[in-house]
Amino acid sequence: MPESFRTFVLKVHSRCDLACDHCYIYESADQSWRDRPLMMSARTAAATAARIEEHAAAHRLRTVNVVLHGGEPLLCGPAHLRTLLAAFAGMSVRAHLTVQTNGLRLGPAFLDLFDEFRVRVGVSMDGGRTAHDRHRRTRAGHGSYDRVRAAVEMLAAREGRFAGLLCTIDLRNDPIEVYEELISLRPPAVDFLLPHGNWSQPPPGRVTGGGTPYADWLIAVFDRWYGAVPPETSVRVLEGILVLHLGGRSGTEGIGPEPAAVVVVESDGSIEQSDALKSAYHGAASTGLHVATDPFDAVFGLPGVAVRRPPPSACLACPRVRVCGGGHVAHRYRDGAGFDRPSVYCPDLYRLIGHIGSRVTGDLARLGG
Repeated sequence: MPESFRTFVLKVHSRCDLACDHCYIYESADQSWRDRPLMMSARTAAATAARIEEHAAAHRLRTVNVVLHGGEPLLCGPAHLRTLLAAFAGMSVRAHLTVQTNGLRLGPAFLDLFDEFRVRVGVSMDGGRTAHDRHRRTRAGHGSYDRVRAAVEMLAAREGRFAGLLCTIDLRNDPIEVYEELISLRPPAVDFLLPHGNWSQPPPGRVTGGGTPYADWLIAVFDRWYGAVPPETSVRVLEGILVLHLGGRSGTEGIGPEPAAVVVVESDGSIEQSDALKSAYHGAASTGLHVATDPFDAVFGLPGVAVRRPPPSACLACPRVRVCGGGHVAHRYRDGAGFDRPSVYCPDLYRLIGHIGSRVTGDLARLGG
């Protein structure tokens, strides 16, 4: 179990200007977003900042990560977003500030604001036009690729602002085409996300006895990425597995035996667990805590929370468990049985981890020989 939280995800706006059909916030079992205020108020931001300072002081943290998220955080508008950024930039502990956006509204006004506060920006993008527009469409049904790509090009031109790209895997999209489209924008990092699903609501293409389609997809990316000279970008899920094979810690949510040290604050100030848990059932991410009344340390005292959950008992004898950790907690859920089971992606994780381990072991053997 982590001893402290290092990353604070703040839901500064609870709505979105895209209607992505694979969204784990709006299309999942948990619909609590409907009851949240549209925007995090300045008062709630100040209370959150005070709680982060309290937590950092208690655990002697020199730096923390603060991620402005949503919904779509840019729906706050530049003026209100400035107020929120000022609250966190002014804390007594140094904060690495990041905004995660769909890119639809990203333009010069926001980029100037992010330059001022030294905010790094991550953008969600699923590949080229066909791949991206398959899911990331406006409420009127129009694709968003052209606007998002133009926004990312502007972002990439700003020194030190580009955090990277986040891509949700769709098995219908060619993995090499997706990877090469993303790296054409020169991102410092790419995150490939497994679609959030579980044993009761399996992700697309993930059926019992149905092979390892997600491993196959990621292995194609790994072989292309790992063999590139010079290195083209960081791919976090693949690097996390590599680091774990070499005896380190991944720091990537859903990979490794140690739960990620992440906590969420909703737009109303409610303290929650990882958003991914919303894909399990309504209220799965809830803690009952609030920044106005509770310290972040109170999360660690709650029974059954994700940050205290060990790998499933069925995984303990598996040789891959020290790398996969049983997979993301959200992906272990089954109605009526809870979370004490291997990930719905278990066959994919097993094969992917084995493939990466074999490549690394072979390379190390050649270096030593």
